[in-house]
Amino acid sequence: MNKSELIAQIANRSGLPQTQSRRVLEAFIETIGEALSSGDRVQLVGFGTFKVTERSERQGRNPKTKEMMVIPASKTPSFTAGAELKKIVNNK
Repeated sequence: MNKSELIAQIANRSGLPQTQSRRVLEAFIETIGEALSSGDRVQLVGFGTFKVTERSERQGRNPKTKEMMVIPASKTPSFTAGAELKKIVNNK
């Protein structure tokens, strides 16, 4: 499912027009992104938790030149599914 299909499903299930559903989804994505960039975690009970994890500096290899290189430390967003979402996915 892509973003436009998701918006259509939200509109269908909520009874909102697609334009409003698009705004709601975009606001949801922006809000989570802003929370994560400020160091917060977003926990939606039953659905899951969005958080930022730290990746330490490490050695890597440039695939083009095969030379060793240092990959700098970085932060990456992660998602952990909640119990209710896991049940839905497993049809339980």
